Amino acid sequence: MNERLPYLREKTSKLTVSPGVYRMRDKSGGIIYIGKAKNLRNRVTSYFRENPDHTPKVAKMVSHVYDYDFIVTDSEYEALVLECSMIKQHMPKYNILLKDDKGYSFIKISHEEFPRITAEMQKKGDGTFLGPYTSTFVTRQTVEEANKVFSLPSCKRVFPRDFGKYRPCLNFHIKQCMGVCRGKIDAEEYRNIVRQAEDYIKNGSEASVETLTEQMNIAAENLDFELAARLRDRISAIKRAADDQKIIHEDMKDTDIVAMAQNGENSCAAVLMYRGGRLFDRVEYDLGAPDSEENMLEDFVVQYYSDPTKIPREIIVEEELPNAEMVERLLREKCGRAVDLSSKKRGKGRELIMMAKANAEDSLAIKVGRSGKEIAALEALGKLLGLPEPPYYIEAYDISNLGSSSMVAGMVVFENGRPLKKAYKRFSIKETAIQNDYASMREVLERRFRHYQDDSETDEGFSRMPDLILLDGGKGQVNAVEPILREMGITVPLFGMVKDNNHRTRAIATSGAEISISGTKSAFMLVTRIQDEVHRFSITYQRKKHGKQSYEMGITSIKGIGEKKALKLFTAFKTRDALKKASAEEIAKAVGINIELAEQVREYVQNEI
Repeated sequence: MNERLPYLREKTSKLTVSPGVYRMRDKSGGIIYIGKAKNLRNRVTSYFRENPDHTPKVAKMVSHVYDYDFIVTDSEYEALVLECSMIKQHMPKYNILLKDDKGYSFIKISHEEFPRITAEMQKKGDGTFLGPYTSTFVTRQTVEEANKVFSLPSCKRVFPRDFGKYRPCLNFHIKQCMGVCRGKIDAEEYRNIVRQAEDYIKNGSEASVETLTEQMNIAAENLDFELAARLRDRISAIKRAADDQKIIHEDMKDTDIVAMAQNGENSCAAVLMYRGGRLFDRVEYDLGAPDSEENMLEDFVVQYYSDPTKIPREIIVEEELPNAEMVERLLREKCGRAVDLSSKKRGKGRELIMMAKANAEDSLAIKVGRSGKEIAALEALGKLLGLPEPPYYIEAYDISNLGSSSMVAGMVVFENGRPLKKAYKRFSIKETAIQNDYASMREVLERRFRHYQDDSETDEGFSRMPDLILLDGGKGQVNAVEPILREMGITVPLFGMVKDNNHRTRAIATSGAEISISGTKSAFMLVTRIQDEVHRFSITYQRKKHGKQSYEMGITSIKGIGEKKALKLFTAFKTRDALKKASAEEIAKAVGINIELAEQVREYVQNEI
């Protein structure tokens, strides 16, 4: 906790309500955060109130604040301009800092009898090089698309050396390669097709279609119907590619698509850049610890486009920015022309936003060791349940029993979308004498959070507060557990996992209703996986315990062996395998019985195990 909070609260109570910029400083006087505000007193007060609801990033920043200063401006817009300038000047630790350390890629068209089009990281070998391009992703996508549209080979065979040596590969049979390896294609005709592909890469599909259409008409006029047919097929392939993929969009002459992804400790922004109607580049930026997604997106846009030469005519963002009109005005004044800043909710624009978001998720996934699908599933589940942040640490519970015997519960943990098996816990039901799933679930959750509230608790599975609790069952289970958690001061979101008559996940239960999850595939798959895992874990424990109890009862059927002697026996040898290997003398010594009775025990063990 920051010991300076009383001083900071007192100072802030006298702060002006005018718009302006505030600068948080650490003990050495260094600026650690710069922010803008429409009302300085309200905004700065939110950092230092007694019961804050900060994100981890803001909480960490506040813990280091020793003092702050501020600059009053005439308007909120002036505050935005000043904030942008000061962040660029001081580079504070807790603001978003954008660093671009990307390399460059090239498209190579080799100089040989049958040229190849490839993506290269450096200019090596003899050939024509297009580029450099700042995005390896875009370079590879472009090469792949050009080779596919013009049916060019992408294999490792060398032509004409390998003519007729091998059967055509799968790409030939699915009409994605012209089959140069058969030796039936003239070298000059092939090079002409490569020139068409190069023109396609340089100028886009619209210009390529115009050029090829003109060539097709000339061929038809010269009665060369075979060539005209080939050109017609190539034009159709280009048009299909333009319809099916997201690389070329003729209506996006100068457009950027911006989206974000977050997980528990990191966040990332991705920008897809369209220039001249085609995907020109893709960049991702690590934004550090997550904060409010809308605010982070706005901060990113303002800082990323601080260079006027980067500002396109259209910017499409994932979500509506809190101060969209003001940011748009700032960008217009920077570049001296019109800029359209918007968020698309449907159509092609939305598809491209999801593509940008997928790129951000994949980039983030590489950093945290998780797949983009896992991160997307957590975000989808969080939004579906109305949570302020994705639930990166989830606990799930299930009760398993055979009547009133062998009553147990299992707790499984999913961290960042994957099982964290070292945090799994098993519970034997102790306080509920007869079968009662509601009472059993109440007992388990109360015991689990008693461990959490115990200051001496060091077990990782108990000492961490989850982001979400899921119970195997409907609203009855939720209603049974909610009062216990409230009494204990536990405010973790609580939901039930409802199954249909075929024991398949159907919905998420609240205390009074159900939320359908079948329409959100990624969230549905994640919840199904969690429900299946907690059921497997709890029923495995229940069967193991029931088997042990049955075995122990069998031991006590031997005359002279009661419950106390059976307990001594299993305490001494712990496992069935160890007991099976024990001699009669070892059994007699461990339990304190004579050798004859020990022989009976050993005979039973050998026959029953």
